[in-house]
Amino acid sequence: MTERRISQPSRLSRAIRAITEPQVRRILVVDDEELIRSALAKFLRSRGYEVSTCDSGPAALEALEKEKHVLMLADVRMPGMTGLALVPAALAVDPDLAVMMLTAVNDAPTATEALAHGAMDYLMKPIELSDLAAAVERVLHKRDLSIEQRKVERLIREEVAAQTEELQRERTLLHGVVVDVVKALVKAQEAKDPFLRGHSDRVADLAASIASQLGLSDDAVEDVRLAGRIMDVGKIGIRESVLNKPGALTPEEFDHVKDHVRIGLDIVASLKPLARILPAIRDHHEHFDGNGYPHGRKGEDIDLGGRILAAADAFDALTSSRAWRDPLTPAAAIEFLMERRGTLLDPKVFEALHVVVTRRKTLQFLDAVPE
Repeated sequence: MTERRISQPSRLSRAIRAITEPQVRRILVVDDEELIRSALAKFLRSRGYEVSTCDSGPAALEALEKEKHVLMLADVRMPGMTGLALVPAALAVDPDLAVMMLTAVNDAPTATEALAHGAMDYLMKPIELSDLAAAVERVLHKRDLSIEQRKVERLIREEVAAQTEELQRERTLLHGVVVDVVKALVKAQEAKDPFLRGHSDRVADLAASIASQLGLSDDAVEDVRLAGRIMDVGKIGIRESVLNKPGALTPEEFDHVKDHVRIGLDIVASLKPLARILPAIRDHHEHFDGNGYPHGRKGEDIDLGGRILAAADAFDALTSSRAWRDPLTPAAAIEFLMERRGTLLDPKVFEALHVVVTRRKTLQFLDAVPE
């Protein structure tokens, strides 16, 4: 990325150089008096400008549509469309057009109204040609500065947007790498225990379905799914003899197993892209009645993602084979967990789990029915 910026000029610098390129300096003189039009045009041509003339507002708008002009000198008082009415209409055709108003009326309110309509200056008739030349140069300089400022601001916005998009791509790539590394650790741990193989993926998908059933946003659903895939990464630090023990664990062994939550948090906490799912990983073994671990959180003090993962984890554990027991059927697992609403599980999360499991059973039945 750095090499690209050094070796190639940025879009912003190229555009700023382009702003300074010469432009055709064409002026439109609009006045219903032919003598004034001719005199102004002759003088301005002598100053090196290209000049067009019109005798009315509608003719001026037509001229602006056909050719690019940098400045319009317009009389205020003209029959039909007045100069004040012409100004906003002309700026609608060309927002970059500089406008100067000419009038024989020494009227401050008219001047103020002309400037409010978008004019940049206001000159009184009869006009001193030296004053006109200075005013034209002043207004054109102001116009150029305004155009440059708008272009630079636009290009800065585009450059910032491009850099932001590039940074977001880099963050997304980093996030993907981090997640892949952590998932690889989980898979490596599961590979050591045939009874746990595929557990994290099943929990993740079930948890995401529960989250969706609860009406969580798409982003929140995907966060729950990700947390489910890596919540047991801390088991990489648990002794295999304890993880694979076929019988009941001793109190010391159970305390050792519970330590996988802390180990997992230590691993994930060091990875900033995963910071938002830390609460769900922290709380996935908390019980709704406060008898879980590691902190004994209770009720809605438990992160909602953690409550969802607890339900998905419990269901998958009950319906999976273990060394010391056969798996329960989904219906038996739901019946077992139904009795633990309000103790092990959040009742509303259990209801969502029940709906998801029932729906899955219905879909499996429909798939099995011959057409």
